[in-house]
Amino acid sequence: MDAPNVSVQVELQTEDLREVIHTITDKQSLVDILGKHQVFRDQFLHRSEYPDDSTFINTLYQRFTNPYFDSLYFETQRVFGDLQALREEFEQAFTNLYYYYPEYPQPKIQFVITGLDGDLYLSDSLIIVGVDHYLGAGAKYRPRMYEYILRQYIPENIVPSVMLLYGIDTKVNATNMNDKTVLADMIAYGKSYYFAKQMLPCKADSILMNYSAGEIAGARKNQDLIWFRLVEDEVLYSTANIMKQRFLGERPKTVEVGPECPGRIAQWVGWQIVNSYMKNHPDVVLQDLMKNQDADKLFKESKYKATKR
Repeated sequence: MDAPNVSVQVELQTEDLREVIHTITDKQSLVDILGKHQVFRDQFLHRSEYPDDSTFINTLYQRFTNPYFDSLYFETQRVFGDLQALREEFEQAFTNLYYYYPEYPQPKIQFVITGLDGDLYLSDSLIIVGVDHYLGAGAKYRPRMYEYILRQYIPENIVPSVMLLYGIDTKVNATNMNDKTVLADMIAYGKSYYFAKQMLPCKADSILMNYSAGEIAGARKNQDLIWFRLVEDEVLYSTANIMKQRFLGERPKTVEVGPECPGRIAQWVGWQIVNSYMKNHPDVVLQDLMKNQDADKLFKESKYKATKR
């Protein structure tokens, strides 16, 4: 599916709070800023996890006035500049979203730095992006997490991550809650990747999947072997959590398939099934796909063939 021919260009309301947070000079100014941005305070900074307001403010004040926070702020300036490129990418994605779902609300977007305390927050009306989480491999400070997870925290992955969250949301992606099979999850994930690809048609599959280019190439090359293992191990119609963890869960490798097979491989196969379904049903539009709750029927009608590519 090609990029939609849009006639209405969305202009999003955005707010860059990096400078405001960086230039906090006393606790009262911090209290004032948090009072003006209550979702940021309560949801993104997890106010409820602190025993009282005094501990919350003192902790944040110490963090935001720490010398390392200056370095983090200037790193976001180096990587993102004035955020114009990121704003334009968001606007293009939401322009495409508006084309398919004109009734969907257009959110305000806030860009913040927190000292690596949060990455993304989404609601119907507001998106908050902790840009310091997404500085990439060359950054001095990075979140503490396993490398196979950390590699997704790069500038190029911010907007795709948001679109994938939109695509997996049940408000868009209808699912049969009574179907607990691995296949149902595969199709739900596959629909979300297909959705995100329509919002960002120029994004590489490797970015959307958080795979390396080599892993994507390997998955395509070994698609028949991956499918053989899913069938041989009776994965598709299993409802066992261990099967979901092995083939859908976040792991460095899916060793049950092979030592070089990336994690979440059944999610990728789900995407290929959805691609095959849409290729074989050119009359089906994105909205109809996303409303389709019958994973088993979609799979069978996809005529998916796991051949080498």
